[in-house]
Amino acid sequence: MSTTSPRTDPRVLRTRQLIRDAFIDLLEEIQLEKITVNRITERATINRVTFYLHYRDIPEMIEKLADDMIGEIHAIVVGIQNQSRSIDMDWSILVKMLEHIADNSKFYKVMLASQRIPVFNDRLMKLFVDLITSRSENQTDFPSTLPMAVPKDIAIWYGSSAFIGTIVCWLREDMPYTPLFLAKQLSLLFHIQQDTNLLIDPE
Repeated sequence: MSTTSPRTDPRVLRTRQLIRDAFIDLLEEIQLEKITVNRITERATINRVTFYLHYRDIPEMIEKLADDMIGEIHAIVVGIQNQSRSIDMDWSILVKMLEHIADNSKFYKVMLASQRIPVFNDRLMKLFVDLITSRSENQTDFPSTLPMAVPKDIAIWYGSSAFIGTIVCWLREDMPYTPLFLAKQLSLLFHIQQDTNLLIDPE
């Protein structure tokens, strides 16, 4: 999982990647509470001093890993938004996001699908809530009379949870479908939901 920046020293990036990989490998083997800086540095083949040059402790490292995850997904969203204003924008974001998760499946299986570190699910939930909220605020095609309306916040919680839950199940099942196929199914489900009477209350 890369956090590449044009101003970041490649040696720094390489060291952080070694630390991340070591931490993920250890999480596959033992409980989080048993992971120590010593174990991480031994697995990463670096010394303790090097670890502390990058992170104050393991909790800070976890927070920064979560920040990296959201930063990369947010970059995908912003990049597509800057490139396209078409109706296919949401579809393109979903495909690219799932491709990114597939490319970094080991990271996401351990850090997200295992649900052993809640901060990753919490951060991703907030990102989805923000994205869906922004999308709903930009829509102006709600019918004037709704057969049955649900509050917007409930609809957003539902949509965000559904997306994340599907991604988690997909990872736990070793991604039996390609990102493109899964994106198609999620889009189909989204449009079916829009066509039902469970419409979002714009108030």
